[in-house]
Amino acid sequence: MSQSWPHVQASLHLKLKMDKQIKFLTKTLALFSLALVLMVSEQPAAAQDPHQKIQRQITPNDAVIMALPDGRILVGVNTDKPLIPASTLKVLTSLAAIHYLGEVYQYPTDFYTDSQSNLIIKGYGDPLMISEEIGKIATVLKMHFQKINDIVIDDTFFEGSIPVPGAAKNSLQPYDAPNCAVCVNFNTVNFKKDHQQIVSAEPQTPLVKMAMKKIQALTPAKDSGRILLTHDHGDIPRYAGEIFEAFLTAEGIKMEGIIRSGAVDPHQDRLVYRHKSSYDLRHIIAGLMEYSNNFIANQLLLTAGAMVSGPPATLEKGVAAVKQYARERFGFQNLSYVEGSGISRDNRITADMYLEILEAFRPYHTLMPHQGNEYFKTGTLTGISARAGYMQDEKGNLYPFVVFINTPGKTTGPVMDEIRKWDGLFKSP
Repeated sequence: MSQSWPHVQASLHLKLKMDKQIKFLTKTLALFSLALVLMVSEQPAAAQDPHQKIQRQITPNDAVIMALPDGRILVGVNTDKPLIPASTLKVLTSLAAIHYLGEVYQYPTDFYTDSQSNLIIKGYGDPLMISEEIGKIATVLKMHFQKINDIVIDDTFFEGSIPVPGAAKNSLQPYDAPNCAVCVNFNTVNFKKDHQQIVSAEPQTPLVKMAMKKIQALTPAKDSGRILLTHDHGDIPRYAGEIFEAFLTAEGIKMEGIIRSGAVDPHQDRLVYRHKSSYDLRHIIAGLMEYSNNFIANQLLLTAGAMVSGPPATLEKGVAAVKQYARERFGFQNLSYVEGSGISRDNRITADMYLEILEAFRPYHTLMPHQGNEYFKTGTLTGISARAGYMQDEKGNLYPFVVFINTPGKTTGPVMDEIRKWDGLFKSP
């Protein structure tokens, strides 16, 4: 049955009224949305999303990532881009060393004698064979020797000369010190002038003959500084032998022969004393993190390689050992890792990968430098700035973070400023 006209007219009136209401609501909603957008855009910078503020600091050649203690990602930008990590790479090298050597590993140094009363010193790469340690060794050896003939340095546990990618040739910088199996005082000599006389800048370290000759040969002449020993002309074993001779002489042991390089004959030579370093691997890594010493990092790398593949230690064996560890522990298949310190620009890693490294290093985070509520490792090369570690909240929870800046002229500072004030999570003590 068809509707009567009054009913149709009433229906049309109702429809027109509803259409006006819908248009009014639509217009009102649009105006409200516009106002909301304007309110957000006019908010002060401090109230904006921290992710956005951090993202504005990151260019295509940079990356940042930070996670909650349970692993959920708080912020991540360019996290899959391989970048130069600089010295933050030392954290991976340290983890591999812990894996292969054990965190309480103490470097040994063996002392043999033979039928000619020679003292044979066989090293295994102890990076902290410093003067104080040699003094302790001398007090033990005086119980076994009244006199010795030659001092023989056996450094065959490492390959003779190991070039490190990125290390400068003919450098005078301590971080470029060469690696070897018997190395004393980081293969460096620290000197100064006192009353017109060249003397050791370290009271515990005697200034031996060969060191004095190298200082006097400096061109231009210097009144103070640190020189690096090299593999040229047998400088490194000569210096080690002369330092040992000085400490042995001070203990009353007479030396009648010469200092030379050689090797232990395990069938004829007799082991007199095996010295274990006073510093275990945790102590070594703590120093490595604090002073970012490239020499120590690559000593660990080389030692790990020799432990896995046998002596002599080589860079290739060390790199292979770390890559093997990274594959087995993290599943990294294409890690670009060419040496252990981060000095080479051929090292590459992504922020995602590095976050996994930080998760593995979490039990050792206190070995890192500590400032305020942050445990961290920095890295710097020309045009490169990196920082990685953990932010700690008031309850002691750790938030791992990675900042890789590979854009020349920029630093990690602005990004770290935003991370530190993230929604009030981290408050300086």
